Amino acid sequence: MGRGARGPSMHDVAALAHVSHQTVSRVLNGFEGIRPDTRQRVLDAIDELGYRRNLAARSLATGRTGVVGVIAPDNPTFGATSSLYAVEHALRDAGLQPLITATASRRSSIEAALEFLHGRSVEALVIMAPSRKVLEVHDSMGAEVPTAYLLTGEERGRWSVSVDQQGGADLVLEHLYAQGHRRIQHVRGPLDSIEAQLRADAYTRFMARHGLARLRMAEGDWSPQSGFEAYRRIDPTATAVFCANDQMAMGLIHAASDAGMKVPEDLSVVGFDDIPESAHMLPPLTTVKQDFRAVGMLAVALLEATLAGTEPPSTEPLEPELVLRSSVAPVGAAAR
Repeated sequence: MGRGARGPSMHDVAALAHVSHQTVSRVLNGFEGIRPDTRQRVLDAIDELGYRRNLAARSLATGRTGVVGVIAPDNPTFGATSSLYAVEHALRDAGLQPLITATASRRSSIEAALEFLHGRSVEALVIMAPSRKVLEVHDSMGAEVPTAYLLTGEERGRWSVSVDQQGGADLVLEHLYAQGHRRIQHVRGPLDSIEAQLRADAYTRFMARHGLARLRMAEGDWSPQSGFEAYRRIDPTATAVFCANDQMAMGLIHAASDAGMKVPEDLSVVGFDDIPESAHMLPPLTTVKQDFRAVGMLAVALLEATLAGTEPPSTEPLEPELVLRSSVAPVGAAAR
């Protein structure tokens, strides 16, 4: 297309499909009551011409932008990235336009991200808030658009979309307990992470509920390297380690192997998330599967219903799944 040439317009689509431009608009906006053959002619014309909708014109005509802002962490974990992809695809499937920006955990960065999105007249927000600071800054800015929260557990009631973190931790801890483990240590995630705190709290409650001594927690930052380094802080009497994510479990298993320990014969290890690599670690990792895709899709369904004024879906925490592999053995397996 030469300089100054315009792209195909709605009127061009209407002429090719032999319908009015109002009919084209109704097809684009998903109105019911249009004959299937008419709808198909319009869609065929759109494909043939390569028509792209003018969102600015749509906003002027309807008073709506159709844009949903998405705030993602600037150091995304596997879970955040998976949920982000699901949110992006679900928004497009719903006819909404995602506008995505990343933020660090600094207040200035969070404020800048929110100002950027609100300056573009977003109709709703999806906030992936791995730390409580993101929530605090968002609240202080007083934005009044529907907001769905991810990576926050049940922090925001019906606006939070999550997998049951307590339930997931209980699944792997109960499995260790059933294998005879009583000296269980926890490698937790970062201190400012909401989900890391939820998993650490679940560990503390589990040990108290079973009358077990709580070994001192080791802290990591979600990375394999931090799991590798955490191995130096594992209590020599521990027979099992619950790592707050799979990447840290990967690093810890590496360090244990370098130290001459056999997993699971000498030390059982479990993780959390079920990243794709978990099935191919040596040994394959017992872990908790979170359905990140379902979390992202539910967040969009919640906002879509809210914007449409319809009944929102239930946001009860989604159930986690225990994935049994070979990184856990009964206590004393090495002696046998």
